[in-house]
Amino acid sequence: MAMLHRCLTQQLDLHQELQRLGLTYDDLKYRISPSIVAADSSPYLPLEHFNACSHGVPVVSFFAGAGGLDLGFTAAGFQHLAAIEINPLCCQTLRLNYPTWRIIGPPQHSGDVRDRETIATLLQAIPGMTIPFAGVFVGGPPCQPFSVAANQRFSKQGLHFKRVGFADQDYGNLLFDFVWYIEVFKPKVFLLENVAGLLKIDHGQQLSAALTHLVAAGYTITQPRVINAADYGVPQNRSRLFIVGQRSSHTFSFPPACSPPVSCGQVLQSPVQGLTNHVTRTHHAASILRYMELAYGERDQLGRVDRLHPHLPAKTVISGGSTGGGRSHLHPFVPRTLSVRESARLQTFPDSFVFCGPSSRQFTQVGNAVPPLLAFHCARAIYTQLYASGDRSTCH
Repeated sequence: MAMLHRCLTQQLDLHQELQRLGLTYDDLKYRISPSIVAADSSPYLPLEHFNACSHGVPVVSFFAGAGGLDLGFTAAGFQHLAAIEINPLCCQTLRLNYPTWRIIGPPQHSGDVRDRETIATLLQAIPGMTIPFAGVFVGGPPCQPFSVAANQRFSKQGLHFKRVGFADQDYGNLLFDFVWYIEVFKPKVFLLENVAGLLKIDHGQQLSAALTHLVAAGYTITQPRVINAADYGVPQNRSRLFIVGQRSSHTFSFPPACSPPVSCGQVLQSPVQGLTNHVTRTHHAASILRYMELAYGERDQLGRVDRLHPHLPAKTVISGGSTGGGRSHLHPFVPRTLSVRESARLQTFPDSFVFCGPSSRQFTQVGNAVPPLLAFHCARAIYTQLYASGDRSTCH
């Protein structure tokens, strides 16, 4: 406490002062750390816990990002055929972690799904890519035009506050690009992921039009379902929209929710020192002094950050905008914001998964991803319900 006040009164840089004293932010403590009885919580089962058989059903991902959907589907036994991504850092992240995967994106290709003919030609050249395609297409078109959180970064009087949705010239119509690839390649199954706001923008007219196209192409479409990742073993409240379609008369049901949820404290109490991407933002002494006064679940109004409650799922990990990473929440046990690695844990990425680029862009990759564990549960349900009758499994 004395050091923090000294930094404040003498205008010292807290980060440099900690380094001078051989300390880190983790040596700081909250003033209020009440001892409370933990609520019922399921044990955390990481993605590595599930040892699925390799059944060989191929999967292609669009708008792959850092690969949350890809990791979940491969963990569920699917054969990863290709990932399409426009962002160079995301492509670098995917290639570093999975050098044998086929990544369609910079620097070899643009990875721009709007360049339909080029991307289609590249896909057709892949062994195993037939028309109709026997596997699964998965994708989450960039959600910023439909997102409440994205627009809350702007003033309510500003041009960008209103969710512009499909009127967004860069991102708003990528949903229809995804639909075009489905219509052309006719995958047996597709999975669409997006923010819940996609249901309401334009009163649902554009989404309805997209689904009408797919029904006309022979797909049976599930009722759009808003899923909270916390219902599927993810230690984070994160609501997203999922839609599944299949070229058959079979019906698909999303898997039942796990109960009770997993607390964020379980994944944040394990040591992170020495792991890659354990990078936190630097803080001013004045900020730390405010954070130290917060109880579990309380918000620092000035910094608009929340101290996570260790016995509950975390609040949603935020990606941030195009020029910087999102605000990460405050660690429940240490008065600082979460690191990239800790945020990735809340998203259920394995500790061995490395994110490339500057820390702000690492935060963005983490925050934009579908939690791999949630993707795994959806993928396993897709295989069990729509493929398992012709099982080709081989366990390793």
